[in-house]
Amino acid sequence: MTIYQQRLLGRKSRSLVCLIGLCVAFALAPLSLSHAATNKANATKAHVSKAQVAKAKAGKSKKVVAQSKRRVAVVIARKRVQAKPLAVVDRASFGQIAGLHSASDQLNLKSSVALVVDQQTNEILYSKNDKAVLPIASLTKLMTGLLISEAHLPMDESIAITSEDVDTEKHSSSRLQVGSVLTRGELLHLALMSSENRAAHALARTSPGGLSTFVAHMNAKARSLGMADTVYVEPTGLSSSNRSSAHDLVKLVDMAHQHPLLRELTTSPGFEVDVGRRTLQYNNTNRLVKNPTWDIGLQKTGYISEAGRCLVMQASVAGRKLIMVFLDSAGKLSRLGDAERVRHWLESGERRVSAKVGVPVVGG
Repeated sequence: MTIYQQRLLGRKSRSLVCLIGLCVAFALAPLSLSHAATNKANATKAHVSKAQVAKAKAGKSKKVVAQSKRRVAVVIARKRVQAKPLAVVDRASFGQIAGLHSASDQLNLKSSVALVVDQQTNEILYSKNDKAVLPIASLTKLMTGLLISEAHLPMDESIAITSEDVDTEKHSSSRLQVGSVLTRGELLHLALMSSENRAAHALARTSPGGLSTFVAHMNAKARSLGMADTVYVEPTGLSSSNRSSAHDLVKLVDMAHQHPLLRELTTSPGFEVDVGRRTLQYNNTNRLVKNPTWDIGLQKTGYISEAGRCLVMQASVAGRKLIMVFLDSAGKLSRLGDAERVRHWLESGERRVSAKVGVPVVGG
């Protein structure tokens, strides 16, 4: 074979190889395109899946956040529901409004008004804002009891509690239900000892002439005793328009103390009454009557928010018969504490003082 033939054969071989390679390339082209499309689709799918996952995660996160917010709201709501209620604060008394509590005195009494008088000589042993005129709350019942005692009505007469005796002034509660029947003596005992409002009202309502006549007699009696600062509008003391001064109340206590029945009932430590099938136990509103260190001849307590805590007493202290008046005391037990402070002060033999501070205040 010549060199020419060899070259020619080499060219043909290369051409054949190229032709075969070209055919193979054409044959494999669809497969490559399909594979590329598959890869692109897979890539797109993967991208979509990631987006969906991210979106799902975001949605789940929002849901979790929303749920968390709801949980927090529920917890806060529960805390608000379970929170302790705010303490109910009483309205300011007339004495507080007038600034009488700012007056200082030697014994640091909690009552804005105080007056201690020797019952036999009328000597003033201690005074604080004694000219003030204030609401007197259930101290009113002492005048109610005085008139019932002086009327000499039958104490064994039965009296029924009616809807007229229900408190429409302060809407206070009572264990004497409408329809309960007690004797006049039992009603008087409850009114003076435990300050039963329906009992006091029933006594006045069933007195000769009725309620309005009884209230008129209360005011007439006050004038006859020289109680110039005193006004009554009803027999229980629930109205803040019932008002008086410490000096007027000294006169009332002195007169009431002259009645053995009033002395007995006001200092009674406790009393039971049968009402239908029930037996009701009542206690004295003044715990000092059970204290053996005290010699109390007559007493009466009172309270409405406008008047504060009030107390009047006739008692023997340091060998002297005294009348004590405490009005507008701040604190449930402070009026009794004031009485104790005055007694200890008198028994200690310290020099008498007078704390006349403040201005008259008309209540009601």
